[in-house]
Amino acid sequence: MKLTIHHRTTYRYAPPVALQPHRMILRPRGSHDIALLSSSLSCTPVAELEWTQDVFGNLIATGIFPEPAAELVITSEFTVEQSAVAWPVFRIAPEAHSFPFAYSPDDMADLGTLRIPEHGDAEGRMGAWARAFVRGAGTDTLSLLNDLNAGILDAVAYRVRDEEGTQTPLETLALASGSCRDIAALFIEAVRHLGFGALAVSGYLFDPDPPADDPGSTHAWAEVYLPGAGWIAFDPTHRRLGGANLIPVAVARSNRQIMPIVGGYVGTPEDFLGMDVTVRVTPES
Repeated sequence: MKLTIHHRTTYRYAPPVALQPHRMILRPRGSHDIALLSSSLSCTPVAELEWTQDVFGNLIATGIFPEPAAELVITSEFTVEQSAVAWPVFRIAPEAHSFPFAYSPDDMADLGTLRIPEHGDAEGRMGAWARAFVRGAGTDTLSLLNDLNAGILDAVAYRVRDEEGTQTPLETLALASGSCRDIAALFIEAVRHLGFGALAVSGYLFDPDPPADDPGSTHAWAEVYLPGAGWIAFDPTHRRLGGANLIPVAVARSNRQIMPIVGGYVGTPEDFLGMDVTVRVTPES
């Protein structure tokens, strides 16, 4: 399936302002089931783009703007071939079929902080909530992760949240609601409390039957590392397993490391009038 993603972000200012360098993570990651066919990134006013890779291998474009501007428009457009199947079969190593299991010494070293919860849990509430999904000693590993992936929406309702940043997992549980990035962060924190290595993922979601007023959206989900199978996508916002209809752009230890655009300007808070984001995910025949 070929998909074209158009992502435009517009920032508006009252007077022309000096734009600081903007860090952009907008180019998708290739994999065995995602092939990048074409890609373009443009800025108005025109920016000098410097490309680098971060520690996770994400492609980073840094835009340098030589002149002040009253409006900044950043447009990313790319086409991918998405071949992930809807009902994947994972070849998990025999030693990891049952939970709990032990990662190999090499996996333990390489996963490092990806196994460590990001937030403090002095009262043990997060850990206790995660362990409640464990049915008993020797439970099936993938079934446990599926139960957690599907069970979050029993405790938390999805809601659109325009505020920047990500709620802490305990905040999401206390509020009983959150955005896709909040729900993904809760899943990641829970599986890390159970000893799994997990990544935060940002990208786009393709909905085969989108609402008329919502042709596409950015999205956040998670990946968990299981020996033999490798990194497996879990989308707790939609109770889905595997990469079908997901277009990953970046992975990291935390959502805050993979925000699509990070930048600023020199001026007063009153100079900023607002921003608009439009995303279209379109299947190609």
